[in-house]
Amino acid sequence: MSAAVNICLLLWSLQNIVGLDGFIVTTSVPAELPPPHHLTMITLNTNYTLTWSWDQTEGESRHVNFTTQYVGKFELKYKKKTPNWSTVCEQTSLRSCDLTVLDLHHLGTYMLRVRATVNRRHSEWVQLEFFPDQDAALGPPAHVDLAPAGSDLDVFISDPLTSTDGSLKDLLGDVYYHIMYWERSTVPQTSRTQTLNSTANVVTLPHLKAWTWYCVSVQSCRDFYKKRSSFTSPQCLQTEGNSPWWQIFLYFLGSLVVCFLVMLFLLYSPFWCYKTLKATLYPSNQLPSHFTEYLYGSPGSDIPRLLSPDSQSEQLCDKVTVCPEPAVLEVHSPPEAPQQPAAGLEPDSSGRHSRQDSSSSGDSGVYSSGGSSNLQPHSNQAPTGGPDFWQGPFDLEQLKMQEMSPGLKTHLLSADDSIVDMCV
Repeated sequence: MSAAVNICLLLWSLQNIVGLDGFIVTTSVPAELPPPHHLTMITLNTNYTLTWSWDQTEGESRHVNFTTQYVGKFELKYKKKTPNWSTVCEQTSLRSCDLTVLDLHHLGTYMLRVRATVNRRHSEWVQLEFFPDQDAALGPPAHVDLAPAGSDLDVFISDPLTSTDGSLKDLLGDVYYHIMYWERSTVPQTSRTQTLNSTANVVTLPHLKAWTWYCVSVQSCRDFYKKRSSFTSPQCLQTEGNSPWWQIFLYFLGSLVVCFLVMLFLLYSPFWCYKTLKATLYPSNQLPSHFTEYLYGSPGSDIPRLLSPDSQSEQLCDKVTVCPEPAVLEVHSPPEAPQQPAAGLEPDSSGRHSRQDSSSSGDSGVYSSGGSSNLQPHSNQAPTGGPDFWQGPFDLEQLKMQEMSPGLKTHLLSADDSIVDMCV
C-alpha cells in the first residue's frame, strides 16, 4: 500500500513538471501588475473627464503608463461579434483622461475601460459604464443680470453652456430655473428668502419695495433625473419707484437752466462771430485822411498807389509820428487911426494880409492886417547897416500877446511882407 501511494505521488509531481507534449516547463509565474481602481467620471453639462487611482509599488511607479478605451454598450450585446474598442488616451502617465473631445451623445450608453502598463507588462482591464444623460452633472446658468423695472426687478438668465458653447437648455429641453431672492440687510438672519420657478430667460420679481436693495441667486433644475445645479453668485440691485416732488422740481429747474443756456449760446454765437469778423476785417481805427490821400492814387479810391523804384528811397520813412492838430489862436485888434509911415519907407500899396501855412500840421500863425505903421523904428536909434532888414520894438498888439502868452516866439520877416509868424 505504501509503495502504491509513493508511486501516485511521484506521478502527480511529474505532471506538474512535464507538459502534455513531453517538454519540461517552469512553474514560476511573475507577480501580476495591479490594475487601476476607483474609476470616477467628473462631468459638467457635456464636459466629461475619467479619473482613477493606482497602487504604486517601488521601482514601478516611475515607469507606469495607462491606456483608456471606450465602446458603445450595444456592441457588447452581440456575442458573435468582437467589440471594436476605440482608444482615447494611450500610454499616458496621467491618472485621468478627457473624453470631451469625443462629443458623446447625451442619450447614449458607453463602456469605458483602463489598464496599467509597466515594462511591457499589462494589468487587467477595469471597466465603467457611463450614461451621459443620467450621470452628467447639471451646471448653473452661465450669467445672471438684473435691471430695475420701477419698484420691481427684471432678472436676465443665460442658459448653461455645452462644451461647444451651445445652449444646454436647447439640447435637453426640460431645464428650468429656480430663483431665490431676498432683501439685503445688515443682519442676514432677519432677511426672508423668497423663491420663484420659471422656464423663461427673463423673469420679473413682483411685489418688491420701492428704493430697496434686493439680492438674487439662480440655479438650474431638471426634474427627470432630479438634478440640481449649484446657485450662482448673488447679484444685488436697488429697486426704483415714484420720484418725490422735490426731486421732480429739481430736475425741471435744471432742465430749464440747461435749455436757457443752450438758447443763449445759439442766439449769441452768430452775433459774436459777426462782431469778431467785422472787427478783424473792418477795424474801427482808420488811417488819417492825409495818409489815405498819400497812399491811394486818387481820392475815394481803394487801390493803393504803386511806388516807382526811383522814388521809394525818397518817399518811404523810417519813423512816423502822428500828433493831433493844435487849436488856432486868433487875435483881433481894434481899429486904429492911420499913422504916417516912417521916413525912408513907402506905404505898401498892396495892403497887408494874414495867412496860415497849411503845409504844417503842428504850427499856427497870427498875422496883423495893418499897414507899415505896425513896424516903427526907435526914435533914438538909427537904422543899422543892413541892406533891407531892420529890427525895432513891437507894437502894442505884440506886447499884449506876449503878456498873454509868454511862451510865444515872435519872428519878424522882411519889410516887404510885414508878416509875423508865431509858434506855440
